[in-house]
Amino acid sequence: MRYADGGGLTAEQRKRREEIRMQAVDLFEEGTKVPCIARELRVSEKSVYQWRRDWKAGGREALRSKGAPGYDCRLGPHLQARLAVWLDEGPAAHGWRDDQVWTAARVRTLIGRKFHLSYSVSGVTRLLHRMGFSVQVPARPAAERDEDAITAWREATWQEVKPSGRRPARSSASRTKQV
Repeated sequence: MRYADGGGLTAEQRKRREEIRMQAVDLFEEGTKVPCIARELRVSEKSVYQWRRDWKAGGREALRSKGAPGYDCRLGPHLQARLAVWLDEGPAAHGWRDDQVWTAARVRTLIGRKFHLSYSVSGVTRLLHRMGFSVQVPARPAAERDEDAITAWREATWQEVKPSGRRPARSSASRTKQV
């Protein structure tokens, strides 16, 4: 299941989980046994044992939610704002004059040049998505598209170059069937 933040739990779900852990702490303090706590809170005994270990080691604070899991973004809000301004200027303003399309690879290069940070292409894609950018798809096919040429290529050329689905060989996986 995917959540609004791309993975993990939503803030509301994290809050609910923390409330359950705090109820468990109250029951620990009353001396309630682990199986009874698990049954009452409808969680696994394994979770309750872990919570109890954490509680004994660090008290109630040890069971508080620590926020969304994962790494913090290396580009903080102020740097993301600067990146957004540069993206709005367009690719030509940053050296790509052949076409006016931002690709994840180009944005990766821009981040490297401006901030001296290395991102993967997929990391840039996730960053752009978090910043509110989306993939752009043309609303209609290109005017130069020739459907007849595409059909002819599929029927002639593709049939010659496409790999076959199976290798031509006799075989049998059955021990009882004679070939």
